[in-house]
Amino acid sequence: MSSEINPTDTFVNEMNIWHGQTLGLKTVEALRKNRFDAAFFETRVETANAITEMISAGMKVAFGGSQTAKQLNLQQLVTAKGAIILDHNAPGLSDEQKMEVMRQQQICDVFICSSNAISLQGELFNIDGYGNRVAAMSFGPRKVIVVAGTNKIVADEEAAWQRIRTIAAPINFKRLNRPNPCAKYGVCMNCNLPSRGCNVYVATKRKPPMMDFHVFIINESLGF
Repeated sequence: MSSEINPTDTFVNEMNIWHGQTLGLKTVEALRKNRFDAAFFETRVETANAITEMISAGMKVAFGGSQTAKQLNLQQLVTAKGAIILDHNAPGLSDEQKMEVMRQQQICDVFICSSNAISLQGELFNIDGYGNRVAAMSFGPRKVIVVAGTNKIVADEEAAWQRIRTIAAPINFKRLNRPNPCAKYGVCMNCNLPSRGCNVYVATKRKPPMMDFHVFIINESLGF
């Protein structure tokens, strides 16, 4: 088997990088017009470095169950900075303890999460089961940091909800081993099961007033 680099692979990679840059920079420009503090990064390493620079010892930092944040190794990195982690998914927590941590997350110093979809118009679209993530994105924490790969960028609001129904929700509930129809069929079936996780729908079309709200777009495919 030849170990030579396939020129087609190199070309495809270059085109994907160009496409990510084009959409990412356009989205960042739109986010800034909507008053978000937005930035574009080529790699997850650059993004993680920018985020950890915003963390200092003693800060209470919470995470919104983001696979993207996990891919950036953010929880370990901010722990190394001396931050106090508010993790509602920590092993051994009872339902009551989990809910109490989620309440504490609403008034933390830094809340880090991703977004299910971000439109080229600079708007964020998210669904939530308990509502804790979208609540923290709307009001409460001193600083909100949203990290998302260019795979989360969509054309408009209609495409955002479509992405959530056909990609984000089914994969996430498969990940969580929920008995929901979307985890079987790969697309939202608008179920009414107790395990349903699409309970709260939020469109964040402008930065909420008096919030320190950052959106970091990464030129990689990350999360769901």
